[in-house]
Amino acid sequence: MPSSAPRSPAVEVRGVTRDFGSGDAVARALRGVDLDIPHGELLMLVGPSGCGKTTLVSIIAGTLQPTAGEVKVLGEDLVSMAPAARVRFRRANVGFIFQSFNLLPALTAVENAAVPLIIGGWSRRRALPAAAVLLERLGLGSRLTNLPNELSGGQQQRVAIARALVHEPRLLICDEPTSALDAENGRITMELISGIAVQPERVVIVVTHDQRVYPYADRIATMEDGQIVSIEARRSGEVGAPTQHA
Repeated sequence: MPSSAPRSPAVEVRGVTRDFGSGDAVARALRGVDLDIPHGELLMLVGPSGCGKTTLVSIIAGTLQPTAGEVKVLGEDLVSMAPAARVRFRRANVGFIFQSFNLLPALTAVENAAVPLIIGGWSRRRALPAAAVLLERLGLGSRLTNLPNELSGGQQQRVAIARALVHEPRLLICDEPTSALDAENGRITMELISGIAVQPERVVIVVTHDQRVYPYADRIATMEDGQIVSIEARRSGEVGAPTQHA
């Protein structure tokens, strides 16, 4: 897990709001969110459906722009960044793990895991062996040529983890990574994420409703109605006050 040395912020969110719609139909999904996440941390983002979790991580990942506020990720100002530059930033720095796995059904496990490398310009001859090495680390060395429908749910999730990590992203965003898994595969998934994904130069954000995985968090940020209402430092046992103002 992260070292005891001081950790610099990997994510800095200041006064972020996000509106959807316009005029009388406008809906405010985020209401002035402030949040810092240091390098080397696994932060869990929790709260009821519709509270703004997905909107917030989409803004942090650079797939959605805020209506107002500041967002810096890995030292880069995402708000002022041109759209094409944000695409390049995500391609180089962001990995995603989804609850539905989102594997391409016509590709084998190793081909699915290699997709980010190929998109990034690697040749198949170079990308497939690199993906295979990571799948072997995840215990899927004998399943490299299997299609997704020939894999169990837990195996598919491991392929999804390999795909998210193969290009060594510095920001990993996991959207309900254990919701489609039983307790044992959920535990294995979180051990993989916390053991392989959390490094001193990386930050991991996990959006979850699954209280079984809370022990893997460094901190848990609870959201309600578009705001962060509390932050609990799980590993130190301390509870922090909300970091933003309404």
